[in-house]
Amino acid sequence: MIKQNLHTHTYYCDGRNSIDEMIQEAIQKGFTVLGFSGHGHCLVDDYSMNEEKTKRYLQDIKEAKEKYKDQIQIFLGLEQDVLGEPAIKGKPYDYLIGSVHFTKGNDRYIAVDESKEMTDRLVEEHHDFLAYAKAYYQEVKKIADMDQIDIVGHVDLLMKFNETESYLPFEDPAYLAIASDCIDRLIEKGKIFEVNTGAIARGIRTTPYPHASLLKYICKQNGKILLNSDCHQKELLDCHYHEALEMIRSCGFTKMEVLTEHGFVSVSLDRFM
Repeated sequence: MIKQNLHTHTYYCDGRNSIDEMIQEAIQKGFTVLGFSGHGHCLVDDYSMNEEKTKRYLQDIKEAKEKYKDQIQIFLGLEQDVLGEPAIKGKPYDYLIGSVHFTKGNDRYIAVDESKEMTDRLVEEHHDFLAYAKAYYQEVKKIADMDQIDIVGHVDLLMKFNETESYLPFEDPAYLAIASDCIDRLIEKGKIFEVNTGAIARGIRTTPYPHASLLKYICKQNGKILLNSDCHQKELLDCHYHEALEMIRSCGFTKMEVLTEHGFVSVSLDRFM
């Protein structure tokens, strides 16, 4: 049986725990695969890893791979923002997550996931939510041409504060057309979409990213997925995993991706716990 998380943050960026603490928690919770994905350096945030923290992050994971090799498979990854410094897979990373955390307002980049107030500002500066969605998904679409990126992080992050559909319905046809156009491009380039339970862990959403309407579309278009918790706190490493797996099945998927020493492979959902 397989239990995997490849979206894990530590105190080297905006997580609460050390690498060692995360691994020990993962072993206790029955994980078989754990990947670390510290935020790669990005000039428009204040939480990503600088050069010194990156060096320590790389060294700690190298040591952890050896220390825990008989208990759990550890992988070294990075979450690279579209606005961040480009990383290269294999030098030394095993995999890379590509994410969009910022969209340009009138004259500056604004975080899309910081607060509802910041989302309100982005909507106001773009004049309406659909215009904001177009700008956001244009940024996400850039990941398609980033050959080093394996996984698309929280593809519909702009919907973080739309739990009550106060901005627009999740299944609004105009919105779905914008998102689907981006998803098509990402699938064409072979990107893997994560089902991300991070907003549930933070008490903001009751369902994962992406919303079921988009997840069904990804399935229909033969897109690839995997399940991640976007963990910032060890106790929530497998937050909502059981429910997320049920959602994945209900959207039509029969397989998910697993990272191995030889790269990503598709594995039957029946093998996941």
